[in-house]
Amino acid sequence: MNKKETLQYLDQLGIEYEIVEHQAVFNMEEISLPHPEADAKNLFVRDDKKRKYYLLTVKGDKRVNLAEFREQNDTRRLSFTSPADLKEKLDLTPGSFTPLGLLNDQKHEVSFYLDKYFADQPRIAVHPNDNTATIWLNPQDLLAVVKKQGNPIKVVEM
Repeated sequence: MNKKETLQYLDQLGIEYEIVEHQAVFNMEEISLPHPEADAKNLFVRDDKKRKYYLLTVKGDKRVNLAEFREQNDTRRLSFTSPADLKEKLDLTPGSFTPLGLLNDQKHEVSFYLDKYFADQPRIAVHPNDNTATIWLNPQDLLAVVKKQGNPIKVVEM
């Protein structure tokens, strides 16, 4: 799904969101947006055999230790995916990937891990499959969208 299709899908599901259109951004430092407590960053990683893929979403200023994540979640050794893997699995490009990119994962190959921080927050900021806009929605609504898609989900401390 592209940006337009993603927003239409959220509308069809009755999911409320706030949207801000902006220039294309590739990292958090390039833009100042409202609701900084809701800023999220996404890491797309894979295991060392290229068999399992994970989308990790954490608070924007948080660092993720992949070795600790591996231990806590019983995965194989992890590394960041290539732009080619991102395109193949989620049909997205670097800078635009988001948990909503899982809507493009028709084979449900990517597991979604959301940082527990967002479980108690009223909103989370994500791109609508395009880095020229940011939307804020309730994290529970985001989880419901991913669950409806059929991807594995875990809310964990990262």
